[in-house]
Amino acid sequence: MGSPLSPDRLLAALRAEGVNVIEYGSWRTRDRGTRGAGWGPINGVIVHHTVSSGTDSSVELCYDGYAELPGPLCHGVIAKNGDVYLISAGRANHAGVGDGDVLAAVIDERPAPDPSEGTVDGNAHFYGFECVNLGNGSDPWPPEQLDAIERSAAAICRVYGWSAASVIGHKEWTNQKTDPRGFSMQTMRERIDRRLDHAPSKPVPAPAFEPFPGVDFFRSRPWSPIVTAMGRRLVDEGCSAYAEGPGPQWTVADLRSYAKWQRKQGFSGSDADGWPGRVTWDALRVPKV
Repeated sequence: MGSPLSPDRLLAALRAEGVNVIEYGSWRTRDRGTRGAGWGPINGVIVHHTVSSGTDSSVELCYDGYAELPGPLCHGVIAKNGDVYLISAGRANHAGVGDGDVLAAVIDERPAPDPSEGTVDGNAHFYGFECVNLGNGSDPWPPEQLDAIERSAAAICRVYGWSAASVIGHKEWTNQKTDPRGFSMQTMRERIDRRLDHAPSKPVPAPAFEPFPGVDFFRSRPWSPIVTAMGRRLVDEGCSAYAEGPGPQWTVADLRSYAKWQRKQGFSGSDADGWPGRVTWDALRVPKV
């Protein structure tokens, strides 16, 4: 049990555990703090799946929410490549009501009973991580994503001095949910406990990547070394539509190559029109020039 972490402490804890963190939008101030039972005391971590595909659309959904459930819908979105997008440091609409006996077990750090009641507002007590997965039991969980789940949960447990018994799946909080589906939460807790038995991993050095220059930058069809660096990364990722180059002048070949990258990230239709967006740009990791 403890007070919520400040945005800086949350970010530092994740990075100290070796998590590749991407700060998304106004995550430091975006929350649902005026709703429900408030935010805190903090008692644990809940792991979810998004029932969606594609990093960009999943992050946007969790950040914005929808008419029936306003965002943020979690604190971090864990992509299939292991990147963790922070979208809130405050109260988030992720847990909903759950079983008070489960909360008591989490607080005591003992095995939780099967949930049967919905009497406690979990949004006040748990950090939540949404993991990009269709949740159909056949959508794969890449090793990089499972590693990021382990590291993210361990980071929070380490700050508060908890064991992995403080980490549960959404389906272990309420009998109204089935997530996460496709891996064992018990096995994940064993992984987290093994990690907590050792000092945290060294932080992953933050490479010097080009920040997203904005949609208008590309629509102006610029001449820039950023375009060259982007094109080279697209070639490295097997997304080339270049007959020659790439070069510094934005061309149709850049547009077509970037559309291939968007499709590789799971997007289609107007979401794969070739104009770079922030989430796919961050995922491409264009070296700073």
